[in-house]
Amino acid sequence: MGQLEGKVAIVTGAARGLGRAYAETLAAEGASVLACDVNACDETVAAIASAGGAAVSGTVDIADMAGCTAMAEQAVAAFGGIDILINNAALYGTLQGARFEQLPEEQWDAVMNVNIKGVWQATKAVVAPMRERGGGSIINISSLAAVYGLPYGLDYVASKAAVIGMTRGMARELGSDNIRVNAVAPSAVMTEGTREFFGEKFDKAKQVIAKGQLIQRNLQADDLTGTIVYLASDSSAFVTGQTHMVDGGSWFL
Repeated sequence: MGQLEGKVAIVTGAARGLGRAYAETLAAEGASVLACDVNACDETVAAIASAGGAAVSGTVDIADMAGCTAMAEQAVAAFGGIDILINNAALYGTLQGARFEQLPEEQWDAVMNVNIKGVWQATKAVVAPMRERGGGSIINISSLAAVYGLPYGLDYVASKAAVIGMTRGMARELGSDNIRVNAVAPSAVMTEGTREFFGEKFDKAKQVIAKGQLIQRNLQADDLTGTIVYLASDSSAFVTGQTHMVDGGSWFL
């Protein structure tokens, strides 16, 4: 029996990369999963089904509150409730890197709308169903960038720092409901999004990142899933408001 048997999880940004890895891992641990993204999650759901898991696909723009509400309603209709939310969806790979004074205002606004407002709205949508279940676990995906101060990506840095602050504030407000809220802050994970973000500098960036870590190799999606399962499961029943660095020892909080 998996650690999440009988649980219902929503994973945003689950069409590819980390979101897909999270969804597949939660399902492998016994959770029923609603895999959501602005893009189709058919491949994610098919992979879960082929492994014997339970999953459905949903389309959501987390910057739209009506979409977030529909997402929560879909999970309840499909599986009877909500126990876990992974706030993974974010603008990252497609962002244009530049000095902060040269960042396009339209991009800045889009990042704040998705990476901050979207986390707030997705969380708002699941709180009532979680209360009905007697509690739950919300896991917000932040980034090493938030504490390190990644240059040439201030919009992304600011948004992921806000995620840490929101995690702490939400944890204080939701503790009495037995809803735990934690954050995970990985370094650059070797996904399609990271390759897109660094572009032609990807290979050089990989080397620099690995050398700056105590564990000198690049972070893979599988390195993160154990932390996600721990925070989603009852193993972390007394853990809330924390930011868990999964970065090979790049930064100590």
